[in-house]
Amino acid sequence: MNIDGVFSGGGIKGLALIGAYEVLEEKGFTFKRLAGTSAGAIMAALIAAGYTSKEIKVLITETDMKKFLDQRTTILPFALAKWLLLYWRMGMYVGNELEEWLGKKMADKGIYTFKDLPKGRLRLIASDLSTGRLIVLPDDLDNYGIPKETFPVARAIRMSCGVPYFFEPVKLRSLSGENIIVDGGILSNFPMWLFQNDYSKKERPVLGIKLSYNLEEQPKRVIKNGLSLFEALFSTMKDAHDARYISRKLEKDIIFIPIDESFSSEFFLSEEKKHALIEKGRIRTKQFLEKWSY
Repeated sequence: MNIDGVFSGGGIKGLALIGAYEVLEEKGFTFKRLAGTSAGAIMAALIAAGYTSKEIKVLITETDMKKFLDQRTTILPFALAKWLLLYWRMGMYVGNELEEWLGKKMADKGIYTFKDLPKGRLRLIASDLSTGRLIVLPDDLDNYGIPKETFPVARAIRMSCGVPYFFEPVKLRSLSGENIIVDGGILSNFPMWLFQNDYSKKERPVLGIKLSYNLEEQPKRVIKNGLSLFEALFSTMKDAHDARYISRKLEKDIIFIPIDESFSSEFFLSEEKKHALIEKGRIRTKQFLEKWSY
């Protein structure tokens, strides 16, 4: 059965999306259009390029994540250099290794720019801090005077998953100057709204996969100090817009995969934890499909 799919951001927790995709493939679902933010952008792009769940599982679980931590060359100790890099470069790591890896994986399926994908096949979310606007890629590239057909897909994914302060932001040069682009999760971590139109009939079911609790299960945050206040502030800013939209219309079409928050701060996971995340995605998706009425 053909469906459209939306994948949320979630950092390393995005491994659970693989498990969800495995089950959907097994049940005969095929994605026609895909959208995603951050980790969800990587997943959506790989599926759009033609990767199976088995291929994605091998790619992600067997890749050494340390290779993506590409530091700029400096004679200073990293403990000191990282603060200077945060100030001058706005990120501890460059992000080029991640983009190059993504480019190679897209190229392996014959995908280089958006012209290599069917129109509307893939849409990704990024945040333009220079103008304070949400960007839908490739749709909004016209606003920057950039031909969307020739824009690299890997570059768009890199823009969508550019975690602020962790990776250096992408500098998008346009007719009006230079724009600073970061992770789309800042403005919409779960862009389910992309495929919704109140004035026309849906062509096919739209299914969302979100790395969080649903609204009823969401535990109350405990805020005890400045650090936990910042974490709560960032999480609220990231999720409030999407949560309001979900609460009104779409919860019945969303697979919620709640993951322990401790995973969020872990960049390197053991094989056991990787497989635990994937299995969590499988379990929640199976439970969802038993009741889904599309």
